[in-house]
Amino acid sequence: MTRTTDTSPTPQGETPVETPAAATEPTKTEEKKVEGEKEGDKQSIFGSGAYASESVFSMFGGGSKPKREEKDDEEDEPKEKKDGDEEAPESPDVHFEPVVSLEKVEVKSNEESEEEVFKMRAKLFKFDKDSREWKERGTGDVKLLKHTENGKTRLVMRRDKTHKVCANHYIVPDMKLSPNVGSDRSWVWNTSADVSEGEPEAQTLAIRFANPENANLFKTAFITAQQENEALIGKE
Repeated sequence: MTRTTDTSPTPQGETPVETPAAATEPTKTEEKKVEGEKEGDKQSIFGSGAYASESVFSMFGGGSKPKREEKDDEEDEPKEKKDGDEEAPESPDVHFEPVVSLEKVEVKSNEESEEEVFKMRAKLFKFDKDSREWKERGTGDVKLLKHTENGKTRLVMRRDKTHKVCANHYIVPDMKLSPNVGSDRSWVWNTSADVSEGEPEAQTLAIRFANPENANLFKTAFITAQQENEALIGKE
């Protein structure tokens, strides 16, 4: 502890008296009080108790959610439909009369007087003499049609969608059905009078099926029709 010396003038004959420095220093009680006030200032920065911790966490995104968000969540929930609520009535079917009325026209295929004895889906090819190669004629159903009056059978094939005829000729005795080279589901034959293009024309045709079973069924029906036509031609 330091001591101070009183330098004020003193009366003559008196000696200077030293004053203890403890009188000017704070006591321990005062020191504790000051320290307490400092600690209180520190706590007041972030608050006190549970509120202080909640404030601190809220600064970094923690803490409890505001009540406003809970209210928004409740509003987002779909409201249940009450029994009394009615749905909007459906619009009635509207019918408009056509401006122009078209008459229904019956299209004839020239197959009305014939009986279908065979039908199978296949792909037809024609041998082009000029280019010396096979060209596709179309894909569709190949039919063997037997006439109900004269009993003769012809081969007719139409293309899918367009129904355009791509093969049309009678099955005559001089036709020979031969297997196509390298295929067990394809046949080749010659006809002297194919009328698919309008005028009779000699053609070399080849037909291919999905599998050998269908190809053999076609061969059986073809040979049967050929034998029946041969018998009818012999009677003429």
